[in-house]
Amino acid sequence: MSPGILGKKIGMTQIFRPDGQVIPVTLLKAGPCVVVQRKTPATDGYDAVQLGLLEYIKPSRINKPMTGHLKRAGVDGVRYLRELRLRPGDDDLKAGDRVLVSEFKPSDKVDVIGISKGRGFAGLVKRHHFRGGPATHGSMFHRAPGSIGASSFPSRVFPGMRMAGRMGTQRVTVRNLEVVQVDEEGNLMMVKGAVPGPNGGYVIVRRAKRATR
Repeated sequence: MSPGILGKKIGMTQIFRPDGQVIPVTLLKAGPCVVVQRKTPATDGYDAVQLGLLEYIKPSRINKPMTGHLKRAGVDGVRYLRELRLRPGDDDLKAGDRVLVSEFKPSDKVDVIGISKGRGFAGLVKRHHFRGGPATHGSMFHRAPGSIGASSFPSRVFPGMRMAGRMGTQRVTVRNLEVVQVDEEGNLMMVKGAVPGPNGGYVIVRRAKRATR
């Protein structure tokens, strides 16, 4: 059993279960992946595997250090690399081993990790869900932040104060999503619910760390 798999988000759709229930699902192209490096407690201090998503990439787009790293594992055509920790019960994977979507079955629980959509510079109402001020009766306070600190004391703005700024493009983990269907021939996986990131964005699908029924 592999600790997870790498893939791409294709988009959202819905399917019907035999009882007529409509299930919103996200379609993922999961794998095929290859183990590029195996890290062990003896050499690296922890137990993990470095997976690479196999897809076409020009050799000129890979720098020399990465080319040598992939060559040692006998791998080529890897654009997306990520590391997954091994837990008790996981397979003893070695460099060059393949990880396929067939290792996941319907009703499995997974955590999906991706980079959220970038929203650019956003204000407080959109970014932090502030309520805002009155919209009528001559109010001059609509979407402003309000007080960010007293002038006499502490006479400064504390770090971490919620303000307007860049929104999105952050690593987001959605936990305990249910695997609904798996297509081994097409390397496709359907998970119940939404996952972070735009269509075509890379995601990490790992077995749920804190699975709930």
